[in-house]
Amino acid sequence: MALLAYCGKLTCIIGSCAVQNCGCEITNAGHVTEGGILNRVVLITGASSGIGKACAKRLAAEGDRVYGTSRHPNGETGVPNTQMIAMDVNSDESVNAAIEQIISAEGRINIVVNNAGVGIAGAIEDTSIEEARALFETNFFGMLRVCRAVLPVMRKSQRGTIVNTSSLGGRIGLPYQGLYSATKFAVEGMSEALRMEVHQFGIRVIMIEPGDFRTGFTKNRRYVSAAQQDSVYGGSFERTIKVAEKDEQSGSSPEQIARLLVRILRSRSPKVRYSVGGISQRGAAILKQILPSRVFEWALMKYYRVT
Repeated sequence: MALLAYCGKLTCIIGSCAVQNCGCEITNAGHVTEGGILNRVVLITGASSGIGKACAKRLAAEGDRVYGTSRHPNGETGVPNTQMIAMDVNSDESVNAAIEQIISAEGRINIVVNNAGVGIAGAIEDTSIEEARALFETNFFGMLRVCRAVLPVMRKSQRGTIVNTSSLGGRIGLPYQGLYSATKFAVEGMSEALRMEVHQFGIRVIMIEPGDFRTGFTKNRRYVSAAQQDSVYGGSFERTIKVAEKDEQSGSSPEQIARLLVRILRSRSPKVRYSVGGISQRGAAILKQILPSRVFEWALMKYYRVT
């Protein structure tokens, strides 16, 4: 019995296109790529733990050929059915080398999940320019590097999907995580514009906006140097971060994000952004658009015990 797969333009018989020159790509294994949801080549940055690892495991279980990245893949526990490769998103050379490694082995990259990122906490006044610059280098410019490196490959095949991990903190400025929020606000603006620019090449750009999830993000969050000294914000900062850490550690498993990613990749017409997390957190982003700004600000400060 003939199996049918949607190539994104026309319906084709796997292994033999039903319509001449329809534009679908059929691999040597006889699987339709990207649009056919079979045998896709996926790159996931920051795949050694947390959200990235959960997404890698889920997509590998779906039958995708998954490449996960980490700065030091040889010293970390492997992800099942995922090939871990070295990539430092802060380096042009490292990003380009990793992309070239995948292209050399597979000839294509169908999906990129930009997940690599770090957290930082501290009052904005206490955050040095060097600390802020280092945060942007990873969370924003690192994502931009990967996008710029993979887009020529996707344009050549006239299809591809880029999923950028943003945050609900990219829609709401979080007290004492203001610079982290700033990097995610930048991701939001860049992703919205990129989505429109690459639409003409058949490339989709989507954002996932997680709330608080139970991952290693909490213990890996760095405090700015001045926050660990005699800061005038000390008491308020400590109260607020305790609330944030409690929410994170009582949050859901990152597997919830991985399941959402699968649904997004199956969609023929995905939305620009998908928020995921607790109802109260997702609701906060909606309330920000509805409530008077002073009321919303008061409620947020009250929740995080800022004053």
